[in-house]
Amino acid sequence: MIDEQGLQTNVKPDYTLKQLINYFLKLGAVGFGGPVALVSYMHRDLVEERKWISEEEYKQGVALAQLAPGPLAAQLGIYLGFVHYRLLGATLVGLAFVLPSFIMVVLLGVAYKLFGGLFWMQSVFYGVGASVVGIIIMSSFKLTEKSISKFDFQSIKSNWLLWVFFLSGAIITFITKQESLLLFLITGTIYMLVKAPPRWLNTKTANVFILLNTGFWTYKFSTLEKIAVFFGKAGAFVFGSGLAIVPFLHSGVVIENHWLTEQQFLDAVAVAMITPGPVIITVGFIGYLVAGFPGAVVAAISTFLPCFLFTVLPAPYFKKIANDKSIKAFVDGITAAVIGALVGAVAVISLQSIVDIPTAAIAILTILTLVYVKKVKEPHIILASAILGLTIKSLL
Repeated sequence: MIDEQGLQTNVKPDYTLKQLINYFLKLGAVGFGGPVALVSYMHRDLVEERKWISEEEYKQGVALAQLAPGPLAAQLGIYLGFVHYRLLGATLVGLAFVLPSFIMVVLLGVAYKLFGGLFWMQSVFYGVGASVVGIIIMSSFKLTEKSISKFDFQSIKSNWLLWVFFLSGAIITFITKQESLLLFLITGTIYMLVKAPPRWLNTKTANVFILLNTGFWTYKFSTLEKIAVFFGKAGAFVFGSGLAIVPFLHSGVVIENHWLTEQQFLDAVAVAMITPGPVIITVGFIGYLVAGFPGAVVAAISTFLPCFLFTVLPAPYFKKIANDKSIKAFVDGITAAVIGALVGAVAVISLQSIVDIPTAAIAILTILTLVYVKKVKEPHIILASAILGLTIKSLL
């Protein structure tokens, strides 16, 4: 039975809300690799292994998260919380996902101000960044194979249009270094018209559719207001993954407001990459450097509140209309371009992280470990890579 909002009312979920919250707390605490990896982890854990979320519900969540502005992984998590537990589930899952990494970046902000820099962190990132590239390459491979088709000739031939969308998304993202909402809308529309044209096209008319010393409490209300406005815009108007928001943040934080130096901004990006959870949580670190703990809180809330609203408000109606064949085709077209865009983002990140032979070796070793040593988990690889990075940098 489907209620007026398109939700299944007679299907009792196979998991409790507490179990879902615990999962996202863990993912937020140990989920390395940025949006590409986090989206893949959710599919592997919640769809394939635990079967809490159906494949169709997951694809709907990815499509909605990509169409709305804000961080992709956080929005997908919020939507998956909404699927069976609606507003309460979306709210608690969103908080559980963001909270662990927010605490980490605030603590790193304290250390940054205490010790005056992040050389040791950059040394860690030297190894971790390369390892993360290996992780997200494997995640992208699995996500592509699952959502588009297998990599054999017959499967590619049968789904050639989706592969065209995939390659378009990858190439455009690699060249522009940001994801294109217009591309997603175009690919979704084309696939809908090819696979399942809506009925209205056949008619003549159509509807239009210690801390004090570290600056923990050092802030000004005027600065907090500026932080709220700037990061609110970041959450409301920037589409795509954590990669897409970096140029926007750089423009506002370094060039326009002069809150951070170039080096401090690069350190903030490093913090985002070496901490688990959504990459965009670096806003907490930036907010802390600008206006202490209140700045971190205001920056985080201002960034994540718009994406929360953009996810939960259309979610009931999106789920309902997504059962239409035309809408399903639209979602399939978008999904192909979205995954291509994520792969393009992987290429961009790879160029930034693979800078020499040791980092290339770490990335390759990570991929081989994930392929052949099934018992080793991503956090173990990240820890080993951090130690390698510190060791190599100390010898250079």
